[in-house]
Amino acid sequence: MRKGYFYSLVFALLTGASVAAIAAPVAPVAPVAPVAPVAIDSALPPMAVSQSSSAKVDLNNADAVTLQKSLAGVGEAKAKAIVAYRESNGPFASIDELLEVKGIGKAILDRNRDNLEIN
Repeated sequence: MRKGYFYSLVFALLTGASVAAIAAPVAPVAPVAPVAPVAIDSALPPMAVSQSSSAKVDLNNADAVTLQKSLAGVGEAKAKAIVAYRESNGPFASIDELLEVKGIGKAILDRNRDNLEIN
């Protein structure tokens, strides 16, 4: 019987505390001062820029590792499939021919179309 009263008391206290926390007025937040830029140590080498941001990938010359790193949604298996297709069928005549590769669909092609070229 005492346990029942104890649990009821704990429940009432927790309920009251949560209601008080929800109903409490919110204090206005002070604006945060802008953070000054941090000086970069000039002795450190500059970070390497990835090729996918600046250069297009040539479907007829790129190896599997380059394809994997440069194309979104293309992992190791799909990159190897692209290279295998190129080796068995000859160079790509157009970017749309990439749809013939197993595992490459319209969504992956559309996502990477701007990063691809044929030479």
